[in-house]
Amino acid sequence: MMNLQGFVKTYQDDTESGSKESKWRKLPADGSKRIFYRVSNEKGSCVVMANPPAERNAEKENLSYLKIGKHLFSKGIPVPCMYRYDLDHGWFIMEDLGEQNLQEIAINSDGRITIYKKVIELLIKIQLKGREVFNPGWCYHTKRYDRFIMEKFESDYFLKYFLQGLLGLKQDLSQLISSFEHLSYRASLADNNFFLHRDFQSRNLIIKHNKIGVIDWQGARLGPLQYDLASLLIDPYVGLTKDEQMVLYDYYLTVLEKCLPRISPSFTEHYPYLAIQRNLQILGAFSYLSKIQGKKRFLTYVSPALRSVQGLLEELDDSELYPLRELVRKINKNFGADPCLE
Repeated sequence: MMNLQGFVKTYQDDTESGSKESKWRKLPADGSKRIFYRVSNEKGSCVVMANPPAERNAEKENLSYLKIGKHLFSKGIPVPCMYRYDLDHGWFIMEDLGEQNLQEIAINSDGRITIYKKVIELLIKIQLKGREVFNPGWCYHTKRYDRFIMEKFESDYFLKYFLQGLLGLKQDLSQLISSFEHLSYRASLADNNFFLHRDFQSRNLIIKHNKIGVIDWQGARLGPLQYDLASLLIDPYVGLTKDEQMVLYDYYLTVLEKCLPRISPSFTEHYPYLAIQRNLQILGAFSYLSKIQGKKRFLTYVSPALRSVQGLLEELDDSELYPLRELVRKINKNFGADPCLE
């Protein structure tokens, strides 16, 4: 039976890209169960992914990875070219986009606004070109970002893994339900007929020779424009200042208006609700990864994500969200000193 190394060796032999000196280096995969390697030799390098379909979900995820990746590539979006794949084993051999992600560059750069403007131009291209002939049947999770996703996989995720899991809150949190329902209702009013990456943040953007590459698209579906922009701007991995966020937000609208005139009023109205939704997802995800999967490094980003969601709630000042805002205020005040807040 062929193993992963044999699969790659066969590809190298077939394409004359192999070498006895090929080196395999395991790459970080953050929150994913997938395993990535960079395989390199004097003829070049490629990235190898292994996601064995031991369960139905992984099998569906791999098919989405393939279908959506090929679709984006066909639309001129800079995702890696897939050289070879084996869905039965969950193996993929693909183009190596580079080793540096946007986070690594942005936190060490004085000129990161310039870089981010290029990323925003690419984001709009993805959102508009990506929806062309997009088949929702390719999506392994849900076909569209809707209230079900917002409530079950973002608000509930935040409550279960952050409030109850990471912080260990024992108090009655039922007062939050009406806030969550109002939040998802307002967020759901945004037009959700655009391509949505759903994790468009600095670690999923590769920069090489001033060119931007996009990875980790398997969770894509149709959704609102505002969500991926919020993912980029409130990304705690980088920690853009509020002033930087506003500059980039305005730049996004300027570029978008050239493609979709008269969209600004509705875009601005719905953006804060979708940004809060994304922020709740971030806190839930970091809590799950650190508490359940034991990846403690994600705890570093909980504090900035907490400050971010409080800032969004304060600025929006929606009375229906006051129960959530008051709890977040209390958590921010006590976080690190009294994590259980009992």
